[in-house]
Amino acid sequence: MVFLTMNAIYTVYNIHPCFQLDNFTTLLFPPESSTLCALIYLGLLSAVTVCGNLLVIISIVYFKQLHIPTNYLILSLAVADLLVGVIVFPFSMAQTLTSCLYHENVFFKIRDCFDASLCTSSILNLCCISIDRYYAICKPLTYKNIVTGRVAGVMIFMTWSLAAVIGIGIVIGGYSQGTCEEICSVNVILSNVSGPVFSFFMPAVIMLCIYTKIFIVAQKQRNSIQISKCGTISKTERKATKTLAIVMGVFLLCMTPYFLCIVFLPLASETPPFPLIEALNWLTLSNSMLNPFIYAFFYSWFRSSCKMILSGQIFSGNFASIKLV
Repeated sequence: MVFLTMNAIYTVYNIHPCFQLDNFTTLLFPPESSTLCALIYLGLLSAVTVCGNLLVIISIVYFKQLHIPTNYLILSLAVADLLVGVIVFPFSMAQTLTSCLYHENVFFKIRDCFDASLCTSSILNLCCISIDRYYAICKPLTYKNIVTGRVAGVMIFMTWSLAAVIGIGIVIGGYSQGTCEEICSVNVILSNVSGPVFSFFMPAVIMLCIYTKIFIVAQKQRNSIQISKCGTISKTERKATKTLAIVMGVFLLCMTPYFLCIVFLPLASETPPFPLIEALNWLTLSNSMLNPFIYAFFYSWFRSSCKMILSGQIFSGNFASIKLV
């Protein structure tokens, strides 16, 4: 999920021998075996991301048991991650394999817009999930009346709409394409700071505050006497909250280094090495692949649905109403 198109001016000695061809640069990448290995590795990464999130999407859409507000938000997150695997991965793969920096044009601005929008959508979806978990744990008696399917739908619509606006705004505002040769313009500094603040840091702080509040309330609930039925519901909700908190934690670990790099890049005296930028880039992209593995590890319903989907059972009969273990 790249917000930064690395078009900074590198010397030939800092990258690889690149040659000018029309309005873009191309790298002769020796040896060919390295390119093939990288292509296979990154291709597998993209395939795993797409397949994993596709399983999440099919599971939630097909099985009626999973038609609850929390899972609708997880579905929206999985769609964002799936689109990252389908749209963002190929372009990032091409840039990584060439290690050369394309000039600005409309096509790559559209690509950057998708990058920014999908990244923003992911974190806003996680922010909505944290709000859902807050009401489930802190206000369990009114949770089902407050967070309904319709409310979840409105949250998803607002999430994607805001993500699109932020993504377009970031591309129009224009990120610094590297370090500034002398003094950065006000627009460049504002764009490099305001973009990450509104699309990442602010939602991240909100999520951390919400989950901290949830943790405090959950601790109090654990130490109090619960009615048996309410205790069972509370235990289920706490497990879901723990799983989704881990999803958020992994997201922050993958994203924070790259966003910090973006904020301080225009102010750096020297442009960071291209391999470092690429490593941080692929660290952010890998997050879209990790979420389905987290669900598989913690959610028995996801493991059961995956078995039925991969074995082809859902194609041999109507299992939509089956109760997943």
